[in-house]
Amino acid sequence: MKKLIAATSLLALTTGGFSMADTTSASTPLTAIKAGEPTKLTYEVKATAWALFIPITGKANFRAELKPDTYSIKGKVKTTGLADILVNYDMDLAASGYVRDDHLAPYAYVSQNNDGKKNRRVEMTYGASDVAMTAKPSFGNLGDPAATPAQKLDASDPLTAFIGHAFLPRAQDTNPCGPPMKIFDGRQLTWLNFTSHGLKQVRTDGYKGEAYECHVDMDKVAGYKKGEANKDTLSGIDGPLRMWMAPLPNGAVMPVKIQADTDDIGTVTLQVSKLKFEPLEAEVDTSSN
Repeated sequence: MKKLIAATSLLALTTGGFSMADTTSASTPLTAIKAGEPTKLTYEVKATAWALFIPITGKANFRAELKPDTYSIKGKVKTTGLADILVNYDMDLAASGYVRDDHLAPYAYVSQNNDGKKNRRVEMTYGASDVAMTAKPSFGNLGDPAATPAQKLDASDPLTAFIGHAFLPRAQDTNPCGPPMKIFDGRQLTWLNFTSHGLKQVRTDGYKGEAYECHVDMDKVAGYKKGEANKDTLSGIDGPLRMWMAPLPNGAVMPVKIQADTDDIGTVTLQVSKLKFEPLEAEVDTSSN
C-alpha cells in the first residue's frame, strides 16, 4: 500500500489556470454532470526528486469520463527510483462506478503491476454486502487484522478515492481540506486525514494561485502486518505529507501539489502539469438499421 498510496497521489488534479471558487455556491461538477452534461477529464502529473545531483522523475496520465449515471477512469503511472515510496513503479489502473449527487460510488477496479517481479493483477467488484477481490499472484495474507466487509464497503478503490475526494461536500470555514480519503486496494485499508494550514500561493506548470495547504495523517485501519498499523507514515517518508488543494470555480477542491520529505533522496514533489476539461461527445451509432 505504501507504493500504491504514493503513486495514486499522482492523481492530483490540475486546474489549468482557473481562479478561486465562489465557495457560497452549493453546486459541484457532479451537479452539472447529473443534469446531463457529461464531461471528459484529462490529467497529466509529474514527480521530481534529486539523488546525488541527478534528477529522478515520474509521470502519470489519467483519462476520466463522467456521465450522468456512471463514470470510468483509466490511468498509467510510471516512476523510476523515487526512494522507498516510488521504486520502479509501473502500473496500469482502471476504475468504474456510479455518479451520485455528491460523490462517486465505486463498482469495479483493476490494477496491473508491470514492475517485472510479481506483476500482480488485482480485481475488485463492489457488491451489496462485501467487496469481491482476486489477486494473481495471490497475497500471502490479508493482514492482521484483515479489513471487514463493512470497512471495505465504506472505502473506495485508490482511483475513485483520490479523484472522488475533489467532489465531496466540505465545510470551507472549518476544514476546506475535506473529510478523510478512505482507500482500499484489495488488501490494505487506509484513511488519509487532513488538517488545514490556511491558504497559500502555489505555482506549478498547471496551476498558479491560492490553494489550501493540507497536512496528511495516515490511519492504517486494516490489512497491514501485525504492529505495522502503529506507524502513521509511509515507509521512507520523514516528516509530514503535504497536499495543496485548490478551490475551483466549478466547486471542486483538487490537489495541485503534493510534497514529502524522504529519508534517502530528500524532498519528492508531485505537481499537476496539464488539465483539460471538455464535453464528452455522445457516441454515434453508425450501424445500419
